[in-house]
Amino acid sequence: MTQFATCDGELVVGGKRLSVLAARVGRTPFYAYDRGLLRARVAELRGALPPAVKLHYAMKANPMPALVGFMAGLVDGIDVASGGELKIALDAGADPEEISFAGPGKRDVELQQAVAAGVLVNVESTRELPVLAAASQALGLPARVALRVNPDYELKGSGMKMGGGPKQFGIDVEQIPQALAQIGALGLSFEGFHLFAGSQNLRAESICEAQVKGFELALRLSQDAPAPLRVLNLGGGFGIPYFPGEQRLDLAPIGRNLAALVERATAELPQARLVIELGRFLVGEAGVYVTRVVDRKVSRGQVFLVCDGGLNHHLSASGNFGQVLRKNYPATIGNRVDAAPELASAVGPLCTPLDLLADRMELPQADIGDLVVIFQSGAYGASASPQPFLGHPAVVEVLV
Repeated sequence: MTQFATCDGELVVGGKRLSVLAARVGRTPFYAYDRGLLRARVAELRGALPPAVKLHYAMKANPMPALVGFMAGLVDGIDVASGGELKIALDAGADPEEISFAGPGKRDVELQQAVAAGVLVNVESTRELPVLAAASQALGLPARVALRVNPDYELKGSGMKMGGGPKQFGIDVEQIPQALAQIGALGLSFEGFHLFAGSQNLRAESICEAQVKGFELALRLSQDAPAPLRVLNLGGGFGIPYFPGEQRLDLAPIGRNLAALVERATAELPQARLVIELGRFLVGEAGVYVTRVVDRKVSRGQVFLVCDGGLNHHLSASGNFGQVLRKNYPATIGNRVDAAPELASAVGPLCTPLDLLADRMELPQADIGDLVVIFQSGAYGASASPQPFLGHPAVVEVLV
């Protein structure tokens, strides 16, 4: 993983050698997120995308409060998916005007929280509309709404398809005119549309196609809107490479495509600002998961490095968070990166064969006390894992 330097045979994270960082943290396992890499990724995006496009951080990728606070100072807005995430975003100092709240199962109290905070609600069901209207009336505050549209197309090549066909996300496009009429009748403050067709895509041409389709769809739907569009959230879907053979996403054609859409919006949707929301792409490559070898075993010729953490902390790396065929995340022995390689499997401490971090992978030769590092771990790590499983200690997270 070229984003991290090495020094004297050790990985360097946040300017510190891994053994020093582990001593500073005080125990393993832990996640470490590199501020410099987070800053560099946002700068890379800013350089590739037109300035008129707003960049939002989808904090479901990593809701660590310190990281959210850091990201809030780099991006234009924060996207949340629960009342708990909304609290973190507000505590981090994010501007409520630039916070949007999505999710298919918002509770009534969460909708009331959103109105009280003054954030934009991406409505995913018409059930939410009268609840928002009641909260608006009770609080004497406007209820800011956008409609999340379940489009009639998918984002081709996505790791997870979140639009097209029957979905729990958003309102089917054919039902949008009735929802817009209901918004007008209830006196809600309509601001725009939110379209999110899929995630973890490494094909720029597919992302560009989805963005164009989303713009065209919003343009058509806006004809029935009770007010001019002020926000058009085209979603994200930008992927990062995890496995051998995967190529990094080329931002240049996406930037050119968005520049053309900005030009069109100036003429056709003059009051609207375009937004993209990214989670994994912003934070995924800036994080590592670090776990210590507590035993080295050889079973019928196969080397097992038994670690003090596993799928309970990093479900994604174990292959149990969306992978159909399990593949290894990139990994190394972080305090011995220059050691001679050997074929080994890194496993966790849990009583299940699913607790597998690296399966028959070429790793630097390791022994008890060494530090196994799983790269590409800044997104969908600690918060996406079953940490209480089997009663092991929770993982530590640090921003360095």
